[in-house]
Amino acid sequence: MSQEIEIEFKNLLTKEQYERLLKEFNIEKHLIKRQVNHYFDTPDWHLRKLSSGLRIRETISKTVCTLKEKTSDHTHLETTDILTADQASLMLQAKGFYAPDVESKLKQLNIPIHELTVFGTLTTDRVEISYEDGTLVLDHSFYLNCDDYEVEYETNNEIIGSTIFDNFLIKYEIEKQTTDKKIARFMKALHSQKG
Repeated sequence: MSQEIEIEFKNLLTKEQYERLLKEFNIEKHLIKRQVNHYFDTPDWHLRKLSSGLRIRETISKTVCTLKEKTSDHTHLETTDILTADQASLMLQAKGFYAPDVESKLKQLNIPIHELTVFGTLTTDRVEISYEDGTLVLDHSFYLNCDDYEVEYETNNEIIGSTIFDNFLIKYEIEKQTTDKKIARFMKALHSQKG
């Protein structure tokens, strides 16, 4: 089973801050990689109620299915299966579930797998940069006629990572703000569109 603990800190950026950071870190266009995330839940939002998320992520190099379970404010347990393009296509059409490790975890959480459907898609242009014993991520995401910008810092140590990220925000004069995960921002946009 492919499982890992993800520790990350995130902060929304303005377009200007995002573009300034791309210049600051000398990011050329070819280094920015596109990923497409398809989010799943049941009609009764079983996963959302557990502060969990399920997605299929497609990139040029691979397609994966990942279940994220929140374990603390900045930490998630991720369970991931690699999919073929055909398996992903069938899952997106609700014609089977081809992620065995994820399926096993979903059963432990009592999620009715047969009720899972795609409720939305979010596209992200992403660049990852090594930074202070971790990874700095700059994202520009597009969804539901919205687009937003954010910086993430992924680390192995929540306490040290928090300090590094706070210092990064201070250094680049970025106001610290509570920032939801992409799936939560997508959900807010979805609900506001539905009125």
